Amino acid sequence: MISFFRKIRRKLLSQNRVTRYLTYAVGEIILVSIGILIALQVNNWNEERKTKVFEKEILSLISENLTRDSVLITQEYQKAVLANQITDSILNRVNQGVFDETLNIWMAKVIRFERFKSQTSGFEVLKSKGMDMLSDKTLQVDLINYYDEILFKVYQSLSDVEGSFNEDWIPLAKREFNDFDYDDRMEPRDLKTFMENQQHIVLFKMFQDNREGSINRMYAALQEISSLKSQIKAHLQ
Repeated sequence: MISFFRKIRRKLLSQNRVTRYLTYAVGEIILVSIGILIALQVNNWNEERKTKVFEKEILSLISENLTRDSVLITQEYQKAVLANQITDSILNRVNQGVFDETLNIWMAKVIRFERFKSQTSGFEVLKSKGMDMLSDKTLQVDLINYYDEILFKVYQSLSDVEGSFNEDWIPLAKREFNDFDYDDRMEPRDLKTFMENQQHIVLFKMFQDNREGSINRMYAALQEISSLKSQIKAHLQ
């Protein structure tokens, strides 16, 4: 093609047709410019297509990650809610002066902690590629809020419960318990004396209060996950 244009230019110059040559040269420039613009547009279309494919794939992966988070958080949330309900039952039974085997079983459901680790593979890939790969800026902000803010608060609140378990309950169990079967049964050396110790009752209440914080954080995370999954579904449609 270039050789063809060159021959035409030489012919026009040899025939001393300057006006036609100039007209042809301008036309050639226009054609080349149009060709470049078309090539750029095709390239842009290809890039946009690749971006849309990536966006669909990464959002699908993030949605799967969020589903897994929801399942795991729900499990730990339910355990925490049950533990606090049982704590109330323990305190009520102690107030009634009832000290029986039920307390040993209940304590095993309370003196424990919840664990959770988010699946962040999709979000990490998105961050490595650039958050601006998402065309929906509201979704972009909400994803950042979930992974960087809400999950941080969940981890922090769960860490508070675990810290109290390790620092308060483990030393106490070593001193005061004959048997410690995690999540099944805990047996103080003298159940009545143990439960009538006001310091131990305060410890139950403090542990309950710490766990209440994790319950609230996990509930907020579940609400945000539900919202994010709805946004992603709407965006992919």
